[in-house]
Amino acid sequence: MITDMTLQNLPDSDQRLEAIFQAFGDLLFILHEDGTILDYRSGDKTYLYLSPSQFLGRKIQEIYPYKVGRKYMDAIFSVRSDKKIVLMEYSLPMPFGEGWFEARLVPIANGQVIACIRNITKHKQSEVKIERQLQQLAALRAIDLAITTNSDLSTTLSAILDHVRAQLKIDAASISLLNPRSHMLEHASGVGFYTTALEHIPLPIGAGYAGKAVLENKVMHVSDLLSRQTDFLRSPYFGAENFIDYYAVPLFVKGNPLGVMEIFHRSVLSPDMEWLSFLETLAGQAAIAIDSAILFRELQQSNGELTLAYEKTIEGWSRALDLRDTETENHTRRVTEMCLRLAARLNIPADEMIHIHRGGVLHDIGKVAIPDSILFKHGPLTEEEWKIMRRHPSIAVELLEPISYLAPAMDIPRSHHEKWDGSGYPDGLAGDAIPLAARIFALADVYDALTSDRPYRSAWSKANALEYVNQNSGIHFDPNIASEFISMVTA
Repeated sequence: MITDMTLQNLPDSDQRLEAIFQAFGDLLFILHEDGTILDYRSGDKTYLYLSPSQFLGRKIQEIYPYKVGRKYMDAIFSVRSDKKIVLMEYSLPMPFGEGWFEARLVPIANGQVIACIRNITKHKQSEVKIERQLQQLAALRAIDLAITTNSDLSTTLSAILDHVRAQLKIDAASISLLNPRSHMLEHASGVGFYTTALEHIPLPIGAGYAGKAVLENKVMHVSDLLSRQTDFLRSPYFGAENFIDYYAVPLFVKGNPLGVMEIFHRSVLSPDMEWLSFLETLAGQAAIAIDSAILFRELQQSNGELTLAYEKTIEGWSRALDLRDTETENHTRRVTEMCLRLAARLNIPADEMIHIHRGGVLHDIGKVAIPDSILFKHGPLTEEEWKIMRRHPSIAVELLEPISYLAPAMDIPRSHHEKWDGSGYPDGLAGDAIPLAARIFALADVYDALTSDRPYRSAWSKANALEYVNQNSGIHFDPNIASEFISMVTA
């Protein structure tokens, strides 16, 4: 049998109103302008902060917490003075936890106000959850940036621990790294500690909670550190920290142990699954940061070894040329050192100095293809012989061009015989068209050649060599660099 329960069929308006209250479940207060609760209706009794006998006839500011009561009185005043509906939100401690409510206050006759109150706890919880997830995403993004933009592991780990502390709302956290040689966990970074209790005491794998977490590759949890004889007692200062709750999370990448992240709190934690999941996510980010730093360090080491090998190879080439031409032995070392001194006085950037050094060392490498009969001739060269000799910069380019590593150093081997007035070789460049490194090197090269003994002449004096430089400023040499060179040599 179906009963027609439309509102029109209810006997009177009171019953219709009661049905509406039951249908919607909202709480309704009828309030006097002084805050006294005159009457109420509620379809859902869980809305009630107190039982009706405890609040009917009493002022709302007396039964609710002070801040909530104050909000109600301010809202009642606004309703009565402005004759407008007022909306407000507030929270109350309820049997089910923190409850959130939205109240709509409407003015009625006789100085009274109706407050229609709706439970919005689920909506608030959703808002809080969404906000927390957004904060977590922002934290993960910040950690990603720290990992990708910072090569210093200590700085990255500190940034990670700051986010761990903020997002998990814990008092302290630390990260220890596994030393692959000693198989000990060594403190790397920490935040939130009163003392240095854990910084100077390495821990063997398998020892203590942190060591067991790494050995067994699982999260370790201790809920009451104060009541246990823990491994932290190895430090006499640890008791001053007053930690109660503790987690140790192993840091692994591709099955390889890298360290452990430890979480400390000075009261009992009540984590939910979301908290625990985010803890492991943060630990995963820390592991990635450590792995990236290790890879970067290994890459730097490999690059350093490769660079050293390149430098030794370059020096070997230069030494082989010096050994071939005993008359100019050590010329390359002297002229390169002088060139670097001059470049420093001209404020050449540090990252370009290495290319000047390499170019200086290899400046005459093209002479390996010049016949001995020409290279070691005691008398003047014929015009045909000069044509062959002048090919050594181009030969240097042919030898070195396939080595991309040396491309930034090519200016000196190719152009150190160019002259400011354009009369040099191999390309007849003039003025600023000559690479700066080559203009700098030309002064050191010519000066060292003039002040060194040759089979066909004795070394010039320093004064005569400087006079030659001065006379050829603006002809052979860049005049600005020539004046700086003279100042350097005479200083």
